[in-house]
Amino acid sequence: MPGLLAKKLGMTNIYSEDGQIIPVTILEAGPCKVYSVKTKDKDGYTSIQIGFGEKKEKKVSKPQLSVFKKLGLVPPITLKEFRNFESDQFKVGDDIKVDIFQIGDKVKVSGKSKGKGFQGVVKRHGFSGVGGATHGQSDRMRAPGSIGASSYPSRVFKGQKMAGRKGFENVTTRNLKVVKVLVEKNIIMVKGAVPGSINSIVAINK
Repeated sequence: MPGLLAKKLGMTNIYSEDGQIIPVTILEAGPCKVYSVKTKDKDGYTSIQIGFGEKKEKKVSKPQLSVFKKLGLVPPITLKEFRNFESDQFKVGDDIKVDIFQIGDKVKVSGKSKGKGFQGVVKRHGFSGVGGATHGQSDRMRAPGSIGASSYPSRVFKGQKMAGRKGFENVTTRNLKVVKVLVEKNIIMVKGAVPGSINSIVAINK
């Protein structure tokens, strides 16, 4: 199995055997249930679809709910498909737990970065602003400045760095080392930071 879905619980420090402080992110990984298994013969590729958590039935559309009831499974908070590996060993309804990871494994974690809302050019793109507030420029400190392109071509170029929405984008952090696995609590600790806010759902891939 190449990966799992997990909930980001937060960050803390732990001590290594030689007394070094290691910053870690705590992830509650699973147990995830298998909702679909696809094979090369039937679907053209191999994959399994796993779900994390439980969602209230009133928050699920009736067509989706009927599919889950036919499978005999509760609606998950989120679903994700893991492709291109041998999926013959799994069947619908199986539980996949955190014990698929071992201490020392290198993983990549994908999730949505923190949303920052609508931001100006200084925070969004690192502009320095106009500078000193002398010569009557009292309200220009964090302004973007001119965006024009002279009389020719008399338009603003596409892709111009301007104010706009920042964050809440797909981000993947690679080469994170697994430093601790608590199988009985479904907890995995990886060295370093992972994208997303606390309680957000992330995908862990080997």
